[in-house]
Amino acid sequence: MGTLPSAERSVNETSFRAFLDSHLEQEMLRFSTAGSVDDGKSTLIGRLLHDTKSVYEDQLASIRASRVNRSGGAVDLSLLTDGLKAEREQGITIDVAYRYFSTAKRKFIIADTPGHEQYTRNMATGASTADVAIVLIDAKAFQRAGELLPQSRRHTYIASLLRIPHVVAAINKMDLVNYSPEIFDKVSAEFTALAKRLGLKSVEVIPVSALAGDNVVEHSTNMGWYRGPTLLQYLETVPLTIPEAAEGPLRFPVQLVVRPDAEFRGFAGRVERGEVRPGMRVKALPSGQVTTVKSIVTYDGELALATFPLSVTIELEDEIDLSRGEMLIGGQTYLAKHTTRTVRATARRILYGVDIHSTEKRECSHLQMNDIAEVEFDTSLPLFFDAYAMNREMGALILIDAVTNATVGAAMIVDASEPLERSATQAASGAFVWLRGLPDEAATLRDDLRRRGRAAVIVDDPLIPEASLPGVVRALQLVDVSAISARPSLSASTLAAIQEVAGEEYIESPESASKWLDGSSKSTETQ
Repeated sequence: MGTLPSAERSVNETSFRAFLDSHLEQEMLRFSTAGSVDDGKSTLIGRLLHDTKSVYEDQLASIRASRVNRSGGAVDLSLLTDGLKAEREQGITIDVAYRYFSTAKRKFIIADTPGHEQYTRNMATGASTADVAIVLIDAKAFQRAGELLPQSRRHTYIASLLRIPHVVAAINKMDLVNYSPEIFDKVSAEFTALAKRLGLKSVEVIPVSALAGDNVVEHSTNMGWYRGPTLLQYLETVPLTIPEAAEGPLRFPVQLVVRPDAEFRGFAGRVERGEVRPGMRVKALPSGQVTTVKSIVTYDGELALATFPLSVTIELEDEIDLSRGEMLIGGQTYLAKHTTRTVRATARRILYGVDIHSTEKRECSHLQMNDIAEVEFDTSLPLFFDAYAMNREMGALILIDAVTNATVGAAMIVDASEPLERSATQAASGAFVWLRGLPDEAATLRDDLRRRGRAAVIVDDPLIPEASLPGVVRALQLVDVSAISARPSLSASTLAAIQEVAGEEYIESPESASKWLDGSSKSTETQ
């Protein structure tokens, strides 16, 4: 056998490398099948594998030779996935069977999950990582029962609980109801109504016959009335981006601490929500330490931005304590400039957004440029203001990006988000609680106080120097806001000044704070 000329060999190698690169760059979609017993889940998967040429000849020969054949045809395609002996003998799927195939557009991982009620737990396991859930519905069984079967409803409900982004109702065995559009319309209407009640946002209904191959890979000549995509077309084109995950606040669980040498320390994981970029302020949980992202590292080089669901390694500016199982979250805070005071402000929640076309209030989870909304903010120090409707100068503020110093928003103050004023008969009782070196306990105490209707802030912001603490504590006390600190140390002069200001409301240990909290809640309840 001769060898190829070098030029031809080079061309072949280039083509092969190009083929490999294009394959590696393809998107990966994970989908699961679910439904009641005998809806044809395994047959549908077998049909997908067979018609996309993803089955080897020896596999086909093996199932042709099998003495088990439930289809009545020449080849029982369900045997391609029902691999356990008990599954073949009983004619049911027991365990989750994973299969892999690809087309020119995407790569796929299939989870063929059980339909029997006894193995519902296996269905939930197989569907938990799916991008798409295919719920099979037996058109003939629906015609007999006059409604969706309980297991089909149960699996659809589980898909909604698992927050699977896309759900497809594959109305199978249309050949057994003479490809009736009326039967399809009835099933589609009931499933769509169920999906709406469950809050499913992306739903598709496709009539198929897994046994005959109708609308699985190729369009059916028996259902000319159906104008939608085949099942494979849908799987090849359904968007993989999940807006809720891409647009929300950063959530980055740490999977591994990467320390290849003394010069580099990074944290590997997957961006589960939101986005991260160099220069972004982030907070480590549970320590509460705040730092800045130095770089985002991948095998192919550094990134300027990483979003859900990329797996990356994040290098931080500071050497903070962070390990596997802990998390980085968005630590975005703003500077709020109000009259002559500048404080740190963190958005607590968006109460509503305004539809500029109809002027109606609507729910929203994020704001874009020029959006109008009502937002609650937490500030590091109290602001002394009048509502904007009463006094424009005393009710206006601007929000500034602390990193770029750019103005990012203008705000008109509506009201305090918590009732800070008390009646004249009620004495001010804002305390100073010093839980030295215990930031988690300080945050817990603040949250406990707020749940009981009491205002409290942590005064450990870098914008509050130690020398200003006595004045800050006094200002907060005047409006009945408790100041909490977890600073590891305070000078004797600062401590003496705070004690003089706080008087009996000076508290210095977790035990004393617990007793004070109980006493504070009792006095509040009796007022």
